[in-house]
Amino acid sequence: MGIYEDKFDMQIIVRMVLASANSVGLISLRRAVTRRFGRSAGFMFVLLSITQFHLPFWIGRTLPNMFALLPANIALRLIIDRAPNSTRPSKSSVHWAIALLTFTTVVFRAELLLLLGPLALQSAIRYTSLYNIIKVGLISGIISAAITVLVDSYFWQQWPLWPELYGLYFNVIQGKSSDWGVEPFHAYATSYLPKLLLSSFPLAGLGFLLDGRVRSFLLPYLAFVGLISGLAHKEWRFVVYAVPAFNVAAARGASWLASRRKGSLFGQLCFLAVLGLLAANAAATLLFAQASAANYPGGTALHRFNEQFAADPHVHVHISNLAAQTGASLFLHRNAPPFHPAIGESPLPGADWVYDKTENLSLADLTSARNVTHAIAEVDEFEFELELKKGEGKGDRDSSADAWTQVARVTGFDGWWFGGAHALAQGRVGLRDLDFGSVLEMKRSAKLVVLERRGRT
Repeated sequence: MGIYEDKFDMQIIVRMVLASANSVGLISLRRAVTRRFGRSAGFMFVLLSITQFHLPFWIGRTLPNMFALLPANIALRLIIDRAPNSTRPSKSSVHWAIALLTFTTVVFRAELLLLLGPLALQSAIRYTSLYNIIKVGLISGIISAAITVLVDSYFWQQWPLWPELYGLYFNVIQGKSSDWGVEPFHAYATSYLPKLLLSSFPLAGLGFLLDGRVRSFLLPYLAFVGLISGLAHKEWRFVVYAVPAFNVAAARGASWLASRRKGSLFGQLCFLAVLGLLAANAAATLLFAQASAANYPGGTALHRFNEQFAADPHVHVHISNLAAQTGASLFLHRNAPPFHPAIGESPLPGADWVYDKTENLSLADLTSARNVTHAIAEVDEFEFELELKKGEGKGDRDSSADAWTQVARVTGFDGWWFGGAHALAQGRVGLRDLDFGSVLEMKRSAKLVVLERRGRT
């Protein structure tokens, strides 16, 4: 149908589909917020959600966390979606929410067990019976386990395989998650959630204090954050499911501030505070987006490589670890199988490209491997080899840099400078001439280098 031309277009389409599905989940949640807390709160939920960075930026990424986000948000909607004066959700809504979270825990992300537990306990005490909770959990859990074992065992060709159960055993029982880094107990509360929520963080606290309806649905999420904080290894994506819930609480707090009587100084200050917090959200998101756009040098390098050597039918390119971790994905393996199904062949007829991601190969190893024609290497290693060539480095061997021609360098994000201070430090301006108009300046440095073997014919 001509919708896409290569695998990179397929990646965009897949991400757009997933992002659209998650957006539908958020829209559904917004409708529940409007029904429960009013139009103003629903509108504030939209503004807070779209001016944050991490959730909109990641909802299209094909991570298990983003697959889990949709049913987790639907479960939250089932708990919230009721009349403003209702004291409890219907039993059917609670049972469906428990079933959805059970499915999501079993199939996608085992850490959601730490949210399912507090919600099930609250439901058993306030909304339904313990017998019903156990029955719903067992039925949905058995069905979900059967689905994931059948599907994942087939794709992994390992029978029987239950990925999330294995992950739970590996990370929690064996404690191997700490191999990926350890952070203090308070990291989610003091670092990750403030970054994820931005202005919603203080507003959620206000909503929690103001409205018992907020406290009712937010308590399981607070328990979830507390429980998962007990795990040594922490990542923001492990608590991303709590972001919409906190945004609902923040929307309630923001709507309360915005609805204060504008004729009073207090009301005017409250309204300005909401505008200021939303503007701060937007400004922070703008900076995060610019930084993230510059934070994938591997994808940029491989895209440029494909373009530059598009006419070369015989290529064996080695992709370094850093490149593979920063965007050089399989979707950019343009001249390697599988090819575009519409044309049934490579965009470069007769091409026999090899994209090699063998780990722990030094530049010296690549030099010895005569079949490797190109490399996307880390700049630090290449510059070390150049120093050896100049006789300024350490070592008793010849420099591997002699075998390669530098074709291109790709930069990546390093941080932000206060523009005026940076210019002053570099001596570009004097104190009298310092321009404070440019507040921030992005700091970038070379991360990857594209190399071609000398003497190729």
